[in-house]
Amino acid sequence: MSGAETRAAGRVVVVGGGIAGVATVAALRTGGYSGEVVLVEKAALPYDRPPLSKEYLAGTRDLSGIALQSPEWYADQRVELVGDTLAVGLRPWAPGRGGEVELADGGRLTADKIVLATGGRATRPHTPGSDSPRVRVLREAEDADALRALLIPGSRLLVVGAGLIGAEVASTARGIGCEVVLVDPLDPPSAAAVGREVASWLHGLHPANGVETLVTTLASLQDTGTGVAAQLAGEARSREFDAVLLSVGMRPDTELAHAAGLITDHGIVVDDRQVTSHPDVLAVGDCARPRGHRRSEHWDAAQHDARRAAATILEMEPPAPTAPWFWTDRYGHHVEGVGQMRNPDAETHVVVRGTIGEPPFSVFTLRRDGETHCVVGAVAVDDSKAARAARRMIDRAIEVDPADLAEPDTDLRALVRP
Repeated sequence: MSGAETRAAGRVVVVGGGIAGVATVAALRTGGYSGEVVLVEKAALPYDRPPLSKEYLAGTRDLSGIALQSPEWYADQRVELVGDTLAVGLRPWAPGRGGEVELADGGRLTADKIVLATGGRATRPHTPGSDSPRVRVLREAEDADALRALLIPGSRLLVVGAGLIGAEVASTARGIGCEVVLVDPLDPPSAAAVGREVASWLHGLHPANGVETLVTTLASLQDTGTGVAAQLAGEARSREFDAVLLSVGMRPDTELAHAAGLITDHGIVVDDRQVTSHPDVLAVGDCARPRGHRRSEHWDAAQHDARRAAATILEMEPPAPTAPWFWTDRYGHHVEGVGQMRNPDAETHVVVRGTIGEPPFSVFTLRRDGETHCVVGAVAVDDSKAARAARRMIDRAIEVDPADLAEPDTDLRALVRP
């Protein structure tokens, strides 16, 4: 269908202006939706979150520089942006009749379809002393603002959790000139996402760039007036820091859905068309959990949710599924992961293109079926072309010769051409 064609009239209200919410309204207009589209967002202008741990935290980009779309875009797309506003209530009506969203100022928005893109909130563990103003989490722009104010050259930062966000903040803080200690109970962190060998190399970038890494957990914190004393498990004495970042995950924001009687279970439960337990309410992005599966918290997955939700509202066929994809940046290296990386077993084996630790390089997980091999996962360091090719191989279940993948001179694009 071209953008010139139109489908359906009425009103869709999308609650939440992260990538999932903005991608939903964009997909509705691209798909030809002719009715009203309203986007409710607590910030003045929807912004992108991945830069919060990198360029925005470093101060090299401001809020306008990480806006998902310009103010003019919303006007051009006939999207009513209701910014600086919280949705505080959701009331679905009888199936087929839509519902309404209540705003914090008392206003109400009625809709034929409601899409919840409420995202999530940073997990803040109940560690003694974690209520100090120097102990921060990172999820929103105001979190990054508060953390940035504490990060000046020479300041001491403790990062608890070495996942994607924690690792990126450690890298950014080192670039600012901070002294950084990074703790995580896993050794190495992120092995489930990128495989053990690549995870070990990635984690090794921290000490190579002056970050102290420890395999331990945080026991307690105490505000000293001039800093925070952190007691790490296994250490006899506490250490003092100017700031502490708790980067131990996020929890989906299901409050509106739960209060409205929708089924929630570690997320707002949806079917394969992003529809919740009420047929007029959909959910996308970090807040949504496909029935029978785990949630995906990645930027790209949120966009796919949005396109499925728009297709559902437009009564169109949903887009074809594609392999999950994510990226991270640290210490000048760009890392992309697609599909499922896992340790070799009876059915899979790993092929390395290049040399691990000498970028650019890529690692592929292949599934064996007799004499044939198919890629099921890949991680590429400073090699976006390899990541894109691997994704096409996974999506199309293309048979490959492991020797071709391992040869750095092989043009991977040739392997995915029809």
